Amino acid sequence: MSTTSAARFEERARMRRTLARRQAVGLVSAVVVLGALAWVLFFSPVLALDARELTIEIEGANSVVAADEVRAVVQARDETPLPRLDTGAIRQDVLDVPGVRDVAVSRDWPHGLTITIVAREPVAAVPADGRKGFTLLDVAGVQVGHVAKAPESLPVVDVPAGDARTLGAVLDVVEQLPAPLAARVGSVSAQTQDTVSMKLRGGLRVDWGSSAQTPLKAAVLTTLLGSDAVEGAKVVDVSAPRMPIIE
Repeated sequence: MSTTSAARFEERARMRRTLARRQAVGLVSAVVVLGALAWVLFFSPVLALDARELTIEIEGANSVVAADEVRAVVQARDETPLPRLDTGAIRQDVLDVPGVRDVAVSRDWPHGLTITIVAREPVAAVPADGRKGFTLLDVAGVQVGHVAKAPESLPVVDVPAGDARTLGAVLDVVEQLPAPLAARVGSVSAQTQDTVSMKLRGGLRVDWGSSAQTPLKAAVLTTLLGSDAVEGAKVVDVSAPRMPIIE
């Protein structure tokens, strides 16, 4: 091998070694940078949750959702870096809070969290089973809270214990009543799903029958209440709404 060829060979080998060293240094640098970035994102307090920066938004009238219980769910994850925060688990825990129908959880960088709650809206109160007070129910019959005294804005419901079909019929009627009429209803009772009866706050009893044709029955009753036809009456029967009976 000539001197020139040997020099060229040595030069190429030196270039390959230099390139290999640069690649190794680049790889190590990338690993270090990625490791540092991972530490900042997933383990350092730079992006850690601060439970004091929690925002709770509740949608729904007459909500009975206890905001303190929602805060307790978040407090248990305080100082967890937001990228590691399991928002799905938080959502499931908040769904267990009484009165919550649906939940959305979103991160508010760099330290906050927003929880948007769709509340179950109570439409009726029933005497609590085995204890004093009243249980609040939504339109699906789900328990959304407990109160010592029935709210004046909600009717008290009386149906046979454990009769889901009759309870469902009563709640269906209550849900469909127009707001002005619903505000006048003090209590609703039924022995079967076809014998719904309500007591207005002025004392008038209204025999409703089944939940069928509730919008028509409500319109007929509203018209009667706005006239002199029910003056002095004790009972109005709108179970056959096209032929109401006044007693």
